[in-house]
Amino acid sequence: MDLTLYVKFFLGLVAIINPIGLLPVFVSLTSHQTPLERNQTGKIANFAVVVILVVTIFAGEHILNMFSISLSAFRIAGGSLIAIIAMSMLQGKLGEVKRNQEEKGESSGMESVAVVPLALPLMAGPGAISSVIVSAAEHDSFMNHIGMSLTVVIFGLTSFTLFRLAPMIYKILGKTGINVITRLMGLLMLAIGIEVIAAGFKGLFPTLVG
Repeated sequence: MDLTLYVKFFLGLVAIINPIGLLPVFVSLTSHQTPLERNQTGKIANFAVVVILVVTIFAGEHILNMFSISLSAFRIAGGSLIAIIAMSMLQGKLGEVKRNQEEKGESSGMESVAVVPLALPLMAGPGAISSVIVSAAEHDSFMNHIGMSLTVVIFGLTSFTLFRLAPMIYKILGKTGINVITRLMGLLMLAIGIEVIAAGFKGLFPTLVG
């Protein structure tokens, strides 16, 4: 088991899901709730994210095989999607890729927002799922999958802690501070996306890309 792999995987999740950047959305979606209800929403949302990503780690490659999609082709598609979301984050936005206008309207009237739209698609969205599938397929031993699953659990606990402290963090950082962090995460995420796309092209066209 390679500790460096799991640290890189964890940092990738932090950049792509960007829980700090989601704090204003979380505070907004739970503004009608009591502190106890807000903590429960954060707990359910992060538990759902952990379940979705752990299932993706073990089933993602099998789904690709079922549809006869090569890992290299999926890398290019997933990397492009990650890059698109990253470009949106660089502008300090969540982006239409994560949540469109109709979903915003629907979520504002929802009684429970923990699973939809918070866990899916805001947190465990297409960018995160694509990244996890690629990482799991690249390191496809059972022990690596167990290590990555534990990393996802640690991420879920970290994200839940941030959500518990959301009102205080939001008050300290303010909108500007959170936008700065979102842009930094976007830059990291763009680099990850480009790296994934390059690996995909190298796999599809080994003679052209040396």
